[in-house]
Amino acid sequence: MKIKGRSISKGVATGKALISKQEISFLGAVNPVTGIIVDKSLDIYGECITNRILIFPGGKGSTVGSYVIYQLKKHGKSPYAMINRRADTIVAVGAIIAEIPAVDSLEIDPVDGELIEDGEEVLVNGTEGYIELQ
Repeated sequence: MKIKGRSISKGVATGKALISKQEISFLGAVNPVTGIIVDKSLDIYGECITNRILIFPGGKGSTVGSYVIYQLKKHGKSPYAMINRRADTIVAVGAIIAEIPAVDSLEIDPVDGELIEDGEEVLVNGTEGYIELQ
């Protein structure tokens, strides 16, 4: 099943979905050296985002979050790709500078759990702006 969206950051990646129903502030919520979610208030607390397709509504918080996304990539701990309801500037810039494929504004809400389930294989085409369920 192919679902159209909007391209945020170019590239193509496939991996297992990790879904959060909450916005993520990368500064303080994610350890950039381990890729583990350290913010206890998040529904994916303790999960590792490394080599996953990270699906969440969008980012929040400090603009330093873009740099945290970049650090995740430099440490080899970044997600393969990101999907948002609506990517904010922080997530968009982070994905672009880290060269992590990202899309948003899908035809169907990716966060509510009806389209994609945790652990499901998802292909993200950030170049053409769509996802495909495997």
